[in-house]
Amino acid sequence: MAKIEVGPSHYMFPMPAVLVGANVHDKPNYLTAAWCGTMQGQPPLIYAALNRIRYTLYGIRVNESFSINIPSTSQVKEVDYCGTTSGHEHDKSKIFSTFYGSLGTAPMIDECPINLECRLLQILDFDGSHEICVGVVVQTFVKEEILTNNEPDIKKVDPLIYSTGDHNYYNVGEMIAKGFDVGKDYVAEPEEE
Repeated sequence: MAKIEVGPSHYMFPMPAVLVGANVHDKPNYLTAAWCGTMQGQPPLIYAALNRIRYTLYGIRVNESFSINIPSTSQVKEVDYCGTTSGHEHDKSKIFSTFYGSLGTAPMIDECPINLECRLLQILDFDGSHEICVGVVVQTFVKEEILTNNEPDIKKVDPLIYSTGDHNYYNVGEMIAKGFDVGKDYVAEPEEE
C-alpha cells in the first residue's frame, strides 16, 4: 500500500481530552487540552502544552500550580465548551464543583473521576505556538466507584478521547490483548545471514 506525504503534522492517535485547571485572578478556570501526557513515573511528571495566548497559562505562572482533570464521556458538552470559550471573555468558575488539595492553588473538578494536583516544575518554550507546562504530580484523587482491585478501571472512568485528524470526540473501545503478555508469543522472522 502506497504512503503519501502530508507534510509536518501532529497526528497522534488517540489523544486525551483533559481539563487543565488553574486559579486566575482568584477564580478557578478550566481549559480543554489534548496535548497532554506523562513524562516519567518517578517522580510522576506530566505535561500540558497550552497555546501561549490562553488565559489559564497566566494562572499557572502566577500560582506555580495546575491540575489535570480526566473527564468522562458524559461531560463532553462541558469539555468542548471549556475548549472553545476563553476565560478572557467568560467566567468558567461555576461550570463545575471545585475542590483543592494540599497546594491550595490548583483547582480540581469534583465531577471528574480522576484529578491530578500538580506543582509547576518548569515551562518549556520552544518559540512556537505553545508553551509546555511540566508539573510534578503531588496528589491523585480518584472516585471510589471507578476502582477495580484498587486501580482505576478504564471502562468505569469512560475517558473522553479526542481525534486530532477529524476533530471529534470518542470513547474507549474493547480490550484487544493483555499488555506485557501478548508479545510473548511473537515469533520473529529468522535473520538472513
